Amino acid sequence: MEFDISLGCQKALGRIKRKDTKLFKAISQKLLQFGLNPQHPSLRLHKLQGELQSVWSISITRSIRMVLYYREVLGEKRATFISVGTHKEVYK
Repeated sequence: MEFDISLGCQKALGRIKRKDTKLFKAISQKLLQFGLNPQHPSLRLHKLQGELQSVWSISITRSIRMVLYYREVLGEKRATFISVGTHKEVYK
């Protein structure tokens, strides 16, 4: 599946890359996995509820999540990642 990364998420990934290369590598691997198979069990893809009911989340590590939404582009489903951080940071 093709996906985009929002500007805000790109900036957060840049900060992570400078501060924690191990985490950045884990994120890169999960994004690659998402591109190949968004339903892969290791991603733990799930739709959020409540105020965040229009977005989805994948797990990077036990504590790090990436939040995304889906949209239609020329009849194709496409994902856009909008946030990365701890559970507390991305689900606020």
